[in-house]
Amino acid sequence: MSSSFSSFAPRDRRLGSWNVQQLPTTPAAFVRFFIGNFKGWYLAILLLQIAAVVCTILIPWGLGQITRTVSNGLDAQNAFAVLQWPLTLFAVLLVCEVLFTRAAAGCHIHVLPLQRRTVTHVVYAYLQQHSHRFISNEFAGALAHRVSEVALGVNQTLSILLFDLIPLLVTLSLATVLLWTASPLMAVFMAGWSAVFIGVCYLLARRSHPLAQQYSAARSTSSGKVVDAVSNLANIRLFARHAFEHTYLGKFLDKEVAAAYRSLGYMEKIRWFQTGCGVVLKLGLLLLALQLWRTQRIDIAAFVMSTSLSLLIISDVGNLSRRFLEFFEATGNISNGVRTLIRPHEVIDTPGAKPLQVERGDIEFRDVGFSYGSDQAIFNHLNIVIPAGQKVGLVGSSGSGKSTLLSLLLRLYDVQKGQVLIDGVDVREVTQHSLHQQIGLIPQEPGLFHRSIRENIHYGRLDASMDEVAEAIHRAGASEFIDSMEHGYESLVGERGVKLSGGQRQRIAIARVLLKNAPILVMDEATSSLDSITERFIQDKLDEIMEDKTVLVVAHRLSTVAHLDRILVFDKGRVVEDGNHHQLLRLGGQYAQLWNRQFSNELGEAV
Repeated sequence: MSSSFSSFAPRDRRLGSWNVQQLPTTPAAFVRFFIGNFKGWYLAILLLQIAAVVCTILIPWGLGQITRTVSNGLDAQNAFAVLQWPLTLFAVLLVCEVLFTRAAAGCHIHVLPLQRRTVTHVVYAYLQQHSHRFISNEFAGALAHRVSEVALGVNQTLSILLFDLIPLLVTLSLATVLLWTASPLMAVFMAGWSAVFIGVCYLLARRSHPLAQQYSAARSTSSGKVVDAVSNLANIRLFARHAFEHTYLGKFLDKEVAAAYRSLGYMEKIRWFQTGCGVVLKLGLLLLALQLWRTQRIDIAAFVMSTSLSLLIISDVGNLSRRFLEFFEATGNISNGVRTLIRPHEVIDTPGAKPLQVERGDIEFRDVGFSYGSDQAIFNHLNIVIPAGQKVGLVGSSGSGKSTLLSLLLRLYDVQKGQVLIDGVDVREVTQHSLHQQIGLIPQEPGLFHRSIRENIHYGRLDASMDEVAEAIHRAGASEFIDSMEHGYESLVGERGVKLSGGQRQRIAIARVLLKNAPILVMDEATSSLDSITERFIQDKLDEIMEDKTVLVVAHRLSTVAHLDRILVFDKGRVVEDGNHHQLLRLGGQYAQLWNRQFSNELGEAV
């Protein structure tokens, strides 16, 4: 495989992860790149298809040879003996046409799913390496759709080329050559007709492509409106808006109908053109061959061959414009997917990056400057030192920089100035894979796969035994609710854990982090969406997790961080207060004000 576009190799075959550094950014180069994976198979398909086309084109010629032999006069007694060679040739051509066609189809059946798997695998691996910023700016469903579209587009493009366009060009070329052997005049007629027909079909398909795209977009929009309405049937019923929704949907359906008329109507015009061209070819060749035969410039064999060829070619080119349109749609899907997905990675491993080995767990933000691309910097000359094993709370108003600090530690973004260090090593000098292995994260909304509870917890450490998984579940306080579920550990949690309550999801997340057992623990509003009773239970479990780890905790509820070793108060990207709970209360600054305000609110709610 050529390495001019990309070099990808398994980073860890056991885990099945891939490191895709670069991919082509144009449809033609993208398709060429992936042909390299199966070039032997595609070469076999191409040769078999050409062989099948040669046999197909030679069948009218063989029929002409039979006709010539018959026209010379035959003795009924010796007819089969005289016709033995032309009949055998004709039979061989028929059999070989079938064998070559089916062999090409068999090769295609073998390579088609493998090609789709390869494209999907590589493009998905490339997508995995995009930055947090890229993923946050795109819809997950749209990205998944693009991956599928690109894989399907590659298969469709190659299929149309190998089974339609290239064979058609070979057919027309061979037909012209055969006609030349009979009469150069018929060959010129065929060549001229072929050039005009292919050229006009190409132009018409190019013009119809935007109309087809508009029709597809209108269908997608109306389908999306139906999905949106179905998912909100309760609101429609409660607000008594049945008539409104019916009218609302009707507007989009009307647009779909109008787009359909434009697209399908234009395609019907193309079919009229193709039908007319077919009549011109059949009638033109017939009349020309008849005239040449009448003037004894061709014999009866050439006459039969030319008329048979015209019928054969018409059957082959009948859907040429449609195939051109499908070809444009396939390459368009590749282009859209490549434009969306194949962009330079924002956060990449530096050349020679080594695995991170955390021996102590010291964390340092040294003279850090960072912004999200706007003129307003989030951090400017930020300096924080967190000794190994220290439990640190991060508090402050929304937008003060707390979660951004965690993102820089996880290297979801790169700092523009300064360094983020773990045990004195810049996180940009180690592999992202090893960095994330050394940090356990519990977010506000734990990301759960639509898989079983066991699989979600096992995700923390794939080589963990079931005994270790059970121990993690027990320590997370999740055993009771898991045992009460119908399928226990194998119960599916639903998309993003929708079948579980907030507290149950957090316990699954805790069990997963317990199993991972990373030396650094990060919690970002891990209990903010829970009720006070569940929060207290989860907090007790979190205290167990924090043992012997360096911990950073972002929380709006100050009771969550009050017992930690140290609390950093952020304001507009600066650390304005630094100390433990009691020290900050005695200081009487922002932390004390926040604490008194929250305490008063909670007391008022209790009363």
